[in-house]
Amino acid sequence: MKRRFRQVDVFTDVPYAGNPVAVVLDGDDLDDATMQEVARWTNLSETTFVLWPTAAGADYRVRIFTPVLELPFAGHPTLGTCHAWLAEQETPPAGDVIVQECRAGLITVRRTADGLAFAAPPLVRSGPVDEQTTADVAAMVGLDPSAVVAAEWVDNGPGWLALLLGSPEEVLAVRPGPGDVDVGVVALYPPGSPEALEVRAFFPKDGTLTEDPVTGSLNASLGQWLTASGRLTTPYLARQGGAIGRSGRVHVTADDDGGIWVGGGTVTCVDGTIEIDGSS
Repeated sequence: MKRRFRQVDVFTDVPYAGNPVAVVLDGDDLDDATMQEVARWTNLSETTFVLWPTAAGADYRVRIFTPVLELPFAGHPTLGTCHAWLAEQETPPAGDVIVQECRAGLITVRRTADGLAFAAPPLVRSGPVDEQTTADVAAMVGLDPSAVVAAEWVDNGPGWLALLLGSPEEVLAVRPGPGDVDVGVVALYPPGSPEALEVRAFFPKDGTLTEDPVTGSLNASLGQWLTASGRLTTPYLARQGGAIGRSGRVHVTADDDGGIWVGGGTVTCVDGTIEIDGSS
């Protein structure tokens, strides 16, 4: 059966410079095994499936799969899915707010001058990382523990642990190896720089840490940590992906209540249909 399909590049206005997500529309009759099979086949960091919402107030529901498992929430798939869903609507919703239902709950997305932005979900784990774990994770990314300025749990679902280094150059020089932790490595730019933060994100795949081009969930939790600790003030712009040939830009802002919003450009790179059988 042919289903509507889009592949959307996220955190960029230029095709092929950000982080792609595959979006399968009309996914209501697909079973879990079929969704996982499709996500394994696309081999992107995430593939999403759009369904009718079940929660009051939601505009659509989404399920988010990596090639090996389902996630309760992820940032760039949220923005890419919203972009694809909006493009399918004959009559776009009034106003700038869209509500996405996912396993993590209801996520608010809004249209801004910098593109789509999502409200950062609450952290499920936070606080400083103990000395031994910091040393172990630093070794996974080829660092001496003395290079780590601060280490913090910034987990909003995927399991992120963040290492703050002394300079963007140190971040760009990181060379990951074997590992089993979702880890962000970050550093602040000097005041007055066009960007405020250099970000790299690594996740375990087949026993080795693999780099994610541009990561919404990590940038969301980094925004919460670094603003709450006084290291950054909003609005600010984060860079990510340069070490692997991308040029992602993540806009981080705060609302009047201090809630963090993470946004950026979204652009469709593939628009068509995909053949998917095996529905339940």
